[in-house]
Amino acid sequence: MSFPTIRMRRLRRNQAIRRMVRETSVTTDDLIYPLFVRPGSNIRRGIPSMPGQYQLSVDQAVNTCQRTYELGIPAVILFGIPEKKDPKGTEAYAPDGIIQRALQEIKSAVPDLYLITDVCLCEYTDHGHCGVIENQDVANDPTLELLGREALSHAQAGADMVAPSDMMDGRVGYIRDVLDNHGFDNTPIMAYSAKYASHYYGPFRDAAESPPQFGDRKSYQMDISNTDEALREVELDLEEGADIIMVKPALPYLDVLQRVSRTFRVPTAAYNVSGEYAMIKAAAANGWLDEQAVMMETLTSIKRAGADLILTYFAPAAAEYLSQ
Repeated sequence: MSFPTIRMRRLRRNQAIRRMVRETSVTTDDLIYPLFVRPGSNIRRGIPSMPGQYQLSVDQAVNTCQRTYELGIPAVILFGIPEKKDPKGTEAYAPDGIIQRALQEIKSAVPDLYLITDVCLCEYTDHGHCGVIENQDVANDPTLELLGREALSHAQAGADMVAPSDMMDGRVGYIRDVLDNHGFDNTPIMAYSAKYASHYYGPFRDAAESPPQFGDRKSYQMDISNTDEALREVELDLEEGADIIMVKPALPYLDVLQRVSRTFRVPTAAYNVSGEYAMIKAAAANGWLDEQAVMMETLTSIKRAGADLILTYFAPAAAEYLSQ
């Protein structure tokens, strides 16, 4: 049976029927809002390459988190900009580090907001790489001990979940052991499992002040051409104890996201990264597209491809749109 008996447009005739048969819907429950926290007080410093996003002092981060919670967004992920940097990123795991202080203040002010922390060293090292440097290369195994210390310090300061983004081999298992051995066996790990060596991260590196001072990150982040490798990375992270896995970036890797989601059937996150955000903001500023419509189309495409959770700088704007 075919046309004219079958007419696909019948179920597109108006907004009511389109809503009734819609296969994919984005809700505020899907959203995680990334925030950048820096030393100081009463600081809300705009990020030029990410219009509408800011570096925040702890007091301003608390205010932003209160507003985030009021919008119905369940979680934030925190990135730190330290007071000083050194070769081993010691501020990343200092008891009074910027993220540790932010966790305590935010948890006290907004106890029901779910706090996730990025676990990596690139923001804290003076060389901008994600681990210990030996012979001009990032040394995998010595880095694990520092990542374990960082994750533990975050959990001790009040993090609800830790999210290692470094892409060192074995780091999920190492962090799981450290957390379990210190009584944090109920703290989940969201692993950046398929994190690609992408050029879409440029604005983030401005925001986090973390560009590498030499070379690049291609020896530890994934090659942009590979998808089978992503499945191996995810499988290994799950075996090591990851509770949630992530694909990053989102839009250029929707094929990877769909393969991962369909293969493993576990909670899957995708990061709608800074470059994706910046392109939409720039095009909208020039009047080339409808920012709100493209924002929602973008988030819907990420969820449609298989994401259960979406890390996105659009989270507040999307939540406001969804509340209308």
